[in-house]
Amino acid sequence: MEHITLLIGIVIVTALVFDFTNGFHDTANAMATTISTGALRPKTAVAMSAVLNLVGAFLSVEVAKTISGGIIDEGAGIRPEVIFAGLVGAIVWNLLTWLAGLPSSSSHALFGGLIGATLVSVGTHGVHGEAVVMKVLIPAVAAPFVAGLAAMAATRLTYRLTRDRAEADTAKGYRAGQIASAALVSLAHGTNDAQKTMGVITLALITGGVVAPHADPPLWVIASAGLAIALGTYLGGWRIIRTMGKGITDIQPPQGFAAQTGAAATILASSHLGFALSTTQVCSGAVMGSGLGRKGGVVRWSTAGRMVAAWGLTLPAAGLVAAGAAFLAGQGDWGVAAVAVLALAVCGAIWFASRRKPIDHTNVNEGPAAEPAGVVTTALRTVSPPPAGQSAPADGAPESAGVPAPDGGVPAQPTGPDAAASTPAPRRKAATVTR
Repeated sequence: MEHITLLIGIVIVTALVFDFTNGFHDTANAMATTISTGALRPKTAVAMSAVLNLVGAFLSVEVAKTISGGIIDEGAGIRPEVIFAGLVGAIVWNLLTWLAGLPSSSSHALFGGLIGATLVSVGTHGVHGEAVVMKVLIPAVAAPFVAGLAAMAATRLTYRLTRDRAEADTAKGYRAGQIASAALVSLAHGTNDAQKTMGVITLALITGGVVAPHADPPLWVIASAGLAIALGTYLGGWRIIRTMGKGITDIQPPQGFAAQTGAAATILASSHLGFALSTTQVCSGAVMGSGLGRKGGVVRWSTAGRMVAAWGLTLPAAGLVAAGAAFLAGQGDWGVAAVAVLALAVCGAIWFASRRKPIDHTNVNEGPAAEPAGVVTTALRTVSPPPAGQSAPADGAPESAGVPAPDGGVPAQPTGPDAAASTPAPRRKAATVTR
């Protein structure tokens, strides 16, 4: 019993470490668009998001029940070392995608880790296949499309309603709307994602005989999970914030407001229904939808393609790492110790690699390098040309080349082989300046 108690303690600590990585990995979901448009300063944005994540953790336990008793059969002989191995797989994948700046799903990393470890240790009867399909896979496919379509429609409606208003007249309203919608996404993120760690800790307590099967998470579990995700959120996942805010599309305040509102509604609805939804996929889909919803808007499909590839790899990759960890941990105490040492070594190596090109609140809004226009982007520009008086920008270039930037500077003109093709003729440029 002494060994089991120690092992459960290790599992709880590891679960809270995962919750911490979930926090800084998913900060971008709520705050990337708000930071990229300048509605809030970076440090202010992540502080607000952290507080609301903590509050959201106390609002519901439906998703936690899905984790602790829905996907994994708690009565199939699941031992604490299996849960430990699953968490290791999720943490390693979270850190790898964070290093790459890819907004992959922390939720699916956790699911993949638990499923992979369970399959190796218990077998297929330890996983509820129907629950995985209905509450994980189907929402994973549907959620980005639903959020993207909602954000695209909301963006078009927003621009249509304000087409006769000067940008200066609507700027303050959109700033307030963005802050409010970002707060709602943060609250929804705490309601959905913090519960996943609660569910894992509760599952560990059930397997160790500490609490009864099908029990709700104890209050101390709710509080500790909320604090861990809030602390991770406050540190800020600046690499992923840059990708979400600048790498997918150039977001203007109306788009940011539409994307965040649609994403928050989707996440809150899923939490109420007990769907362990990926907030990352919802928010990424909403950002892409907002890019398609604005005339002249461009989605950087190469970045979007890398994101979708990461989404598809998350479940199997985290599951594979967790399966290896479960096999090693199943060898006894030395196996558990070996898994812990290897996990610390991998995490340390990833952290040192990130220090080569650090990204923080001081450089998070530096845009990505320009990329050539692809077939999809060219077709969309043909169907939806930019508003009158503006020329279509090169992919990755600022929307309004030659117009002073918010900080008083002038956005850089495109360079490289395509510079001549993307630079306006002298007469057209002169006309634009005169106007």
